[in-house]
Amino acid sequence: MTSPKKAAGQRLYHYWQKLQNKPLGPWLFNQILAFKVPYSGSIKPKVKILEPGHCQVLLKYRRSNTNHLNSIHALATANLGELVGGLAMLTGLPEDVRGIVTRIDTEYLKKARGDLIGQADVDIPVVTEDKTDYQVQAHIYDEAGDEVTRVTVTWLLSPLSEK
Repeated sequence: MTSPKKAAGQRLYHYWQKLQNKPLGPWLFNQILAFKVPYSGSIKPKVKILEPGHCQVLLKYRRSNTNHLNSIHALATANLGELVGGLAMLTGLPEDVRGIVTRIDTEYLKKARGDLIGQADVDIPVVTEDKTDYQVQAHIYDEAGDEVTRVTVTWLLSPLSEK
């Protein structure tokens, strides 16, 4: 079991390290992720790569993620972008830094159809002051490799104060 003092990103990364190469491990990790982050779990993401500063997540085509145009709903792609960027950054933050999303900017570049891959490559910030704004960008690609959505998430990061 992990230490209760570990930050959420550190705990998820710990689970990933333990499970990724085990039979049914990735499936179990995705179940844990959906339980810990229920809203993001609603799109049924499948983490493929997770390491501090880098994450790839598959969003399989599912009717429940579509809109009336039979393409992936815009907010499902925004959700995927926030998740993949957050995982890439939060897994690399030290245990004593916490963050919360304060803004999400989403650019829809093309109709999203079929399976999608969300990817984020993040420089892990050094956080020494309270209320540090930090932007993370994620890119969502379709099966042809075309970028369909670009998501920029602003995080408010702060070190935990000892009390």
